[in-house]
Amino acid sequence: VESVHLDGIMTFYPTAEEFKNFRRYVAYMESKGAHKAGLAKIVPPKEWKPRHSYDDIDDLVIPAPIQQVVTGVSGLFTQYNIQRRSMTVREFRRVANSNRYCSPHYDNFEELERKYWKNVTFNAPLYGADVNGTLYDPDVKEWNICHLDTILDTVERDSGITIEGVNTPYLYFGMWKTTFPWHTEDMDLYSINYLHFGEPKSWYCIPPEHGKRFERLAQGFFPNSAQNCDAFLRHKMTLISPFVLKKYSIPFERITQEAGEFMITFPYSYHAGFNHGFNCAESTNFATERWIEYGKQAVLCSCRRDMVKISMDVFVKKYQPDRYEQWLEGRDQVPIDHSRPTPEAKEFLDESFNDITSSSETSSIKSCGEDGQWKRWAIYCTNESLREYELFLYGDKEHQIDIIGVSTNNLGRVLVSVTSDL
Repeated sequence: VESVHLDGIMTFYPTAEEFKNFRRYVAYMESKGAHKAGLAKIVPPKEWKPRHSYDDIDDLVIPAPIQQVVTGVSGLFTQYNIQRRSMTVREFRRVANSNRYCSPHYDNFEELERKYWKNVTFNAPLYGADVNGTLYDPDVKEWNICHLDTILDTVERDSGITIEGVNTPYLYFGMWKTTFPWHTEDMDLYSINYLHFGEPKSWYCIPPEHGKRFERLAQGFFPNSAQNCDAFLRHKMTLISPFVLKKYSIPFERITQEAGEFMITFPYSYHAGFNHGFNCAESTNFATERWIEYGKQAVLCSCRRDMVKISMDVFVKKYQPDRYEQWLEGRDQVPIDHSRPTPEAKEFLDESFNDITSSSETSSIKSCGEDGQWKRWAIYCTNESLREYELFLYGDKEHQIDIIGVSTNNLGRVLVSVTSDL
């Protein structure tokens, strides 16, 4: 995988025994650092199959296929979705494999990728996206996208609320050049995607630690969209080519998913991609305890009524009870350390997990004066140069502050200590 990010997208090959417990395996993946890239591939055991046969799905109806019309130049594009008439999988396959829409000849991925970006504005393809349902056989226990049994199920269990495609599965029928534009998941959740059959699906992703840099770049390229909505990337209309990302030094990864493989995206990982030809994927969202902080801090779209919003109260109360009152009062602000694995990974890390925990805690803000004002800060910085750092200041920002020390902890984070005469 070519990349400008050193860690790279990790691929996992679980044994049949390891594959039995989805939540535990995700925790194991994070113990190995898979979340840092924002995306990971999982190749299931050879004997595992989610469905006995796909020969009987031709009459399945795709209620609202969308035609993806793309406009733009020089690696910067906007995608508009036009809803078309319903069609069966049989009809969709026939269109996808027709001379007009079928995949071009290519010898390697690099050639296909060039053809995709060169032709993305031509001959708008049809995408059978967001189809409610599953292709899993009901008796499949392992990694069943209908029943992942993660803490996101708390939403349905405690409130009875189902959110289509978020805590229920969606099917996606693709053809050559159908696209998912740059976005993070609703509420910055995890997602899982299984490619049931057909041609591959290629992915791009940006490590979560560089998400803010990517947002700033996108805001600069699409200022009108940014002015109208703080979270315009959630509209899933924005395409930025890897050549532009490279030009502006935005770290990214690319990987191709083959039929029979899973992809998992991690919280606040921007991702995008395209299909190589006719295929079918199934996906949904899920959560771990680590996600809760992301959900609390997710910047949501404010301009559309149908955008997903999950109340975080139930998660904070259950998993962060000591912070519940602060959360209700709007005082629960903690910078997110994107490198830290989920607490469920502790069993795989032993002492090293405690080291991570203690280093994170000691770099958090500890001291507060009797009058309730901060005497000292630790400012978390994660980018390459001081002027680009995301600074999290606590206390009265109008008072003069003096930097008294700069150091790097064992997570590679830069800590800037400051004092103030408040």
